[in-house]
Amino acid sequence: MEDVFVSWSGGKDCCLACYRAIKSGLNVCCLASIITKRTGRLWPHLLSPDTLEMQAKAMGIPLVQWWTNVADYNAEYKKMLLGFKEEGITGGVFGDVNVGNGQGSEHRQWIESVCRPVGITPHLPLWDEGRESLLKELIDAGFEIIIIAADDKLLGKGWLGQKMDEGMLSELKVRHQMSPTGEVGYYHTLVVDGPIFKKRLQILKTADVYAPRAIRAGLKHDGVWYLDILECGLQSKASVEPVQAEAEVAINSLIKEVMPIEFGV
Repeated sequence: MEDVFVSWSGGKDCCLACYRAIKSGLNVCCLASIITKRTGRLWPHLLSPDTLEMQAKAMGIPLVQWWTNVADYNAEYKKMLLGFKEEGITGGVFGDVNVGNGQGSEHRQWIESVCRPVGITPHLPLWDEGRESLLKELIDAGFEIIIIAADDKLLGKGWLGQKMDEGMLSELKVRHQMSPTGEVGYYHTLVVDGPIFKKRLQILKTADVYAPRAIRAGLKHDGVWYLDILECGLQSKASVEPVQAEAEVAINSLIKEVMPIEFGV
């Protein structure tokens, strides 16, 4: 059984990759998230370290959070991988998709360039699969997923906090079919429950945050709405109440109900 880490953003793709890795017999030793020093958040989801830590606790899998900046990103990533290798971890699981993703192949090349030189074998269990089938697999498996980021042009603020279910999947399919370019809108997700969760991550308090100068993979967006999680807790699978001892999440006190922030690494 190979010991692996999972490249972790908190969203649907990395979660499905982790799920498949476990089912295939890989031993997931930890999750790994990169936090950018300028924002103090995980890019591009803009999740706080505390929210990510609470999600990892809900799954019962250790989380490694590695802080870096743009200039040192590659070197720091390799340093993190070397640390994993010293602990006996020989593989990394990545939730990258290439179907419908213009930057997919380029990012896979980057994964290979940082993993292979340090002796880490990359695993991409979602590669060459369509988005619709991946989303359906997540929903059918019982994962609970919410929208935490939505572009202002095609989706809008109203999508924040919405649950990804069969109804949303149908709407995204219609949007894809009706769009001249096939675009459905830019969004990110957070997984709060599922078959690999020991407890449910319960969102207790949020704020809507607008980023007017959003940048992703070098592409500028007109603006992106984010669901900033101010408080969350762990909920027993057999309970409807959050575990109060773990319910508080520290958050940047400068964030107001709606506050423009700059988005980028």
